[in-house]
Amino acid sequence: MKTTISLSILLISLLFAWSCASSNRPGNSNAVILPLSDSTALRQGSIVYGLPMTVFTVVVDMERTIEKPGPYAQYANDLLGLADVIKNESESWSIEGITVRTHDELDPSEFYVISSTSLFQTNVLSLRKEGLILDLNPAIYYSSEKQSNLKESGNTLSRSFDLGSDEYFQLQRDTAYKRLNVDSSFVRIPYIVEKKKILSVDQLAEKAAKRLMELRDGKHMILTGEATVFPQSDAAINEINRLEKAYTELFTGKTVKENFTFSYQLIPQKSMVGKPVTLFQFSDQTGPVTGAMKGGKPVTVELTPEKETKDLTIINRIQTKSEAQKYDKLYYRVPDVVAVKISLASEKLYDSRKLIYQFGEVVQLPANYIIGK
Repeated sequence: MKTTISLSILLISLLFAWSCASSNRPGNSNAVILPLSDSTALRQGSIVYGLPMTVFTVVVDMERTIEKPGPYAQYANDLLGLADVIKNESESWSIEGITVRTHDELDPSEFYVISSTSLFQTNVLSLRKEGLILDLNPAIYYSSEKQSNLKESGNTLSRSFDLGSDEYFQLQRDTAYKRLNVDSSFVRIPYIVEKKKILSVDQLAEKAAKRLMELRDGKHMILTGEATVFPQSDAAINEINRLEKAYTELFTGKTVKENFTFSYQLIPQKSMVGKPVTLFQFSDQTGPVTGAMKGGKPVTVELTPEKETKDLTIINRIQTKSEAQKYDKLYYRVPDVVAVKISLASEKLYDSRKLIYQFGEVVQLPANYIIGK
């Protein structure tokens, strides 16, 4: 009798264990997952989810350089002995750096519907505000890299010139006469007339050159100890250096540098592989070329997938005849590593690797599969 009871208990335990194991098998799910289309019926309780796609935001840092000749450029050699000075105003542009940022968006071509006649448990489906599932993107790829060839430059905010003279006109005195009728006779009475005469460019240039040489002599005396009064800090020397630079630019000209940032968006597609895609046009004289402007060279983006996901196998369920139209596999997308290169003609501006969902494979996983705990 005891043996019969023990065997019954053992049999019941085995049946219970087998039923639990069967309920946790990947193929034992009543879920139906189908791509969303016009013919797909949406039932109450259905879940619609989408797969992610990667979008590029290319941030380009540009610098505009304007060279402006000084008002006394023609006298630089005669008064100061300076030969290599700016004589014509010019403008040039350069690309200083490129930053490529990526973010995920919902792919409108990859919608799927989950329908189930019973409750199924899974933590594979991780819904986010973007409507994405299975975020396999490592955190390292969320950071952006900036590659640039920054050049040190003395930025000058002002484009105007102070002519540097202590006076810009002189008083010119002339003697004039007026006639007065005195006792039936005319008498010429002299009087002084003062007129303001604007100094010529030659005179202004000479005054500026003289003031520049005085600044240099004063700084030399301070640095060599010949001055009778010595400054208590470097503020005086710094101010002399500033004034000397300003006076020198009256002859040599000045260079003004301005920084600009432009953003461009690109949605990578498989059709872009193997050929450069023009992001924008760039000119050394006018910068980014837009609208009806002509000229410039194309800044292109080249995408080269490394095809790390091409060997992934889609999990297929062995279906019976009665279940031939049912699918219980969750669709998800594994991103692929893609080499991204941005070039201006033959000059490489950016070279890095990014994870791009569109270049990966769409694979399937059992709907009731549990990842971890």
